[in-house]
Amino acid sequence: MVANYTQSTVPIPSLALSPALVLNADFRPLSYYPLSLWNWQDAIKAVFLDRVDIVSEYDDFVHSPSFKMRLPSVIALKNYVSTSRSPSFTRFNVFLRDSFCCQYCVKKFSTHDLTFDHVIPRSRGGRTEWDNVVTACSACNLKKSDHMPNEVGMIPVQYPHAPTVFELQRNGRNFPSNYLHHSWRDYLYWDQELEIG
Repeated sequence: MVANYTQSTVPIPSLALSPALVLNADFRPLSYYPLSLWNWQDAIKAVFLDRVDIVSEYDDFVHSPSFKMRLPSVIALKNYVSTSRSPSFTRFNVFLRDSFCCQYCVKKFSTHDLTFDHVIPRSRGGRTEWDNVVTACSACNLKKSDHMPNEVGMIPVQYPHAPTVFELQRNGRNFPSNYLHHSWRDYLYWDQELEIG
């Protein structure tokens, strides 16, 4: 039975900043961007339901009248969850595939400063699909308008393609969460290639 955690030994603001990094059974994060995090309540519930193993803990505790427990900072699923190899075709995933970089002027932008462009304009039969849509800033999108790339000398630096989940996760590692607890770092970067030198 899950204990009642309405009382705790740490103040609520500290609990709100105590999410658990969720790893798959192979000890890789379920996702990098957004980072796979569960709030402390969901993490503790999963522990009591025996769905996860605690890998690392915070110094903070939660307790009930008869139970005291450290908050998990890193948890690993006991059963491997296979990830889809075909990511959804969304605006955000297009931006992530293109590393939040305009494919024409090669500048990085925040998501609210980006749009997407049809390489072959819709007015010329271009479709809204992975192989025809690239990330673009508003200025470049306006400049290209409904022209073909060669008509205005605006060729995308990376030709559009359907990415794999692994490609999106690799790109996502370059955009870490605003908050990274020190106990997470070993699990976020352990599978990157080491530099020789």
